[in-house]
Amino acid sequence: MRVKRVLATFVATVSIIALSACGAEGGQGGGQTDTRADKGLKTLGVNVKYNPNHLVNKGKPIQLEYWSWVDKEQDPISAMTRDYQKIHPNVTFKIVNVAWADYWTKVPLALKGKNGPALFAIHNSQDALLKPYMAPIDISADQLKADYTGVSAHLEQGKAYYIDTVINTGNIYYNKKLWKEANLTDSDIPKTWDQLVTVAQKLTKWDGSKMVQSGFNLNGDEASAGYPGLWQGLNYQKGELMFDSSGTKPNYKNETTKENMQFIKDLYDKFKVASTAFGVDMGQSFGNGQTAMVYQWGGFAGTLKLKYPDIDYGVFATPTFSEQTPFAYDRYNGESTPGINKNQSKEQQEAAQDFLKYILANDKFIKDDAKAFNSFPAKKSLQNDPEILSMPIMAAIKPRIDRLIWPGPTPSTMESSAKKSFQDVFQNHKSIDSALDSTQALMEKDIKGTGFKSLEPAYAFYKEARR
Repeated sequence: MRVKRVLATFVATVSIIALSACGAEGGQGGGQTDTRADKGLKTLGVNVKYNPNHLVNKGKPIQLEYWSWVDKEQDPISAMTRDYQKIHPNVTFKIVNVAWADYWTKVPLALKGKNGPALFAIHNSQDALLKPYMAPIDISADQLKADYTGVSAHLEQGKAYYIDTVINTGNIYYNKKLWKEANLTDSDIPKTWDQLVTVAQKLTKWDGSKMVQSGFNLNGDEASAGYPGLWQGLNYQKGELMFDSSGTKPNYKNETTKENMQFIKDLYDKFKVASTAFGVDMGQSFGNGQTAMVYQWGGFAGTLKLKYPDIDYGVFATPTFSEQTPFAYDRYNGESTPGINKNQSKEQQEAAQDFLKYILANDKFIKDDAKAFNSFPAKKSLQNDPEILSMPIMAAIKPRIDRLIWPGPTPSTMESSAKKSFQDVFQNHKSIDSALDSTQALMEKDIKGTGFKSLEPAYAFYKEARR
């Protein structure tokens, strides 16, 4: 592994040199000189405002590089660069797409120098890796909080380095065709887990001892799908936090996790609506019409559109253990604003700050972002927008928006180790107690020395959590 990592770093370094050589040294691009400060355009925004009637970089040509793992044809940021350039024709953008697997090696290497990208995509799971290279957003915290949900959790000494533009969480996707075949209607949409079990049993089919249709499938490798993502939501529903009171130690080994693991095990062994022998990719199984229900996040809608466009599906909110309001319905995560490279020139940073203000004040960007990632707008003025709420995922999230919790940019071990725990119980036949012991130890080992501290105390209903 060490040899491969060194080789990957060498290759990434060579790639960065090549990219930077043809990049934005000097900051000049192919844009035309802009002499027209008054564009005759209206100011955008309510609290975070953008007045387009000014010159950027004194009207002189400047090129900004933007790096992202999202294909530029699908990235709403890329669309905004084109709209922005129509207002400020002296500003051009060079968009560099880097594969997700390489992104977290290449970007930090590039940002260490003076010729790295002025703007770069952020995923808050990599907060510790990228934050040292980021300049704070040049917008007051009060303005950001007035317009956007969840800003407080991103503040450091009163400044935000990035914020969520849209909010993502888990929901239940169901196959409408299989639902109809089982004589189920909208009135059967479950609100509690007991109700989901009953529905899932009606949707499950067996041929002797072989499952041919899964009612509720949790098999899979995706970090945000199946047990690795679901256990967090189930624990939160019962008021169990992911971290202890210090915020630095994982809280995986506890009676709540044990209860919820047993509940999931019962789905397989007692209620028989799922099977470990029913493939390893629940997303593919759902797309192929072999699975009736899955727990997935917003990005799954994009997968279905791309790979399984003919599947007729619906979405409903993840059930709870009772119909009473829980401590939290689930964990959420956000798609973030780009980071601004603090090591770039003053001119580059000023232009990047101007672009960031443009997208945050721009409702069109937030709407496009919500549609692209099938995620709920963090912008408060759009949370009742009829077009947004016409999307099933948005309608499912809307009533729960205030009862979703963000634990912060958690280390990946909180999902990868939970996945191993699931495999130990369901595939390797370890006892739940044994799996919880080993997983707790692994999580503690992985998180030690990272400097991570949970943001769970920032949750509005934190005091309701179990002690």
